[in-house]
Amino acid sequence: MASSILLAFAVLFASGNSSSAAEKVFKQDPQYQKSFDDSVDRALAYLAKSQLPDGSFPGGMAKNTAITSLCVMAYLARGYSPGLAPYGETIDRGIDFVLASQSPDGSLIGHGGGQMYSHNISTLMLSEVSGMLNPERQKKVDAALGKALRIILDAQRVQKQDAHRGGWRYERNSNDSDLSHSGWALMALRSARNNGAPVPKEAIEDAVRFIMKCRAQDGGFAYQPGGGATIAQTGVALLCLELCSRHREDATIKAGEYISSKYDVNKTHEIPFFYYAHYYFAQGMFQLGDDQWEKFAPKIYGTLLKLQKEDGSWPPIGQHETQPGPCYATAMAVLALSVTYHQLPIYQR
Repeated sequence: MASSILLAFAVLFASGNSSSAAEKVFKQDPQYQKSFDDSVDRALAYLAKSQLPDGSFPGGMAKNTAITSLCVMAYLARGYSPGLAPYGETIDRGIDFVLASQSPDGSLIGHGGGQMYSHNISTLMLSEVSGMLNPERQKKVDAALGKALRIILDAQRVQKQDAHRGGWRYERNSNDSDLSHSGWALMALRSARNNGAPVPKEAIEDAVRFIMKCRAQDGGFAYQPGGGATIAQTGVALLCLELCSRHREDATIKAGEYISSKYDVNKTHEIPFFYYAHYYFAQGMFQLGDDQWEKFAPKIYGTLLKLQKEDGSWPPIGQHETQPGPCYATAMAVLALSVTYHQLPIYQR
């Protein structure tokens, strides 16, 4: 059935047919969701086979906590839980790898590099899995989260010029900020606060203010304040604003319109950081909802489904995602395709 859905998308997009035709497939085909389920299940089976003995998932950046954390969240997004079959052991081993990678000062970077990207993504994963664990592992996660959150909060408080205040960058002591790092950091803080962690409300508000400083005149968002808007960073901003109670405000509606206007199904391979961008497109547009999501969903689903390989993986696309490798690409694709499952707490409407 997945192949028939793909064929429908291929015909629609190749012919340049109207979005209303794609919406009809999206809304009315009773097997549409099953095609997603089959696709995601094959991807998770691929990831399980790829997991290394130490619990990590392979990527060009060896022993990378971010890639492992994204893979763990892919299982959570499908509704699988730690300690429970069929993937409980896979999830537990991934969590344990991240915990074992934490430095005494609380850093979750491990030995694979990635700096604050790895730390922020790993903190988000530990927060999302918190409450699903057995008492022994939960105690370890609680201790790790406390130290990890302190690093994020302290990095935000580093003295910066007004344009960069409230955000994050590659290093903990950076005195400037960018939207990409700030998106992951903000989601980690928001998730932890939702779980009852003592994350100051002001930290969330300051981060939102930084995001708004990245807004361009055309409604899109830039990597840093004063820069030109990009479709990928607009996706970051859209998701973060929606998750921080800015639902369907002018900034988010315009961001959704920007993404829709720039997304060409015939040129998606030209989008830098392809899977990263599609993860944010799917999550952000889903949060925005209404007709903007209904019109956009068939495009992004059609793009991703046709790229999946026979072994269940997604191939890296473009120079930026070659090094992270297929486990990274597959995890991000799963997170994009599983938005309607409503399983990860941070993304629940």
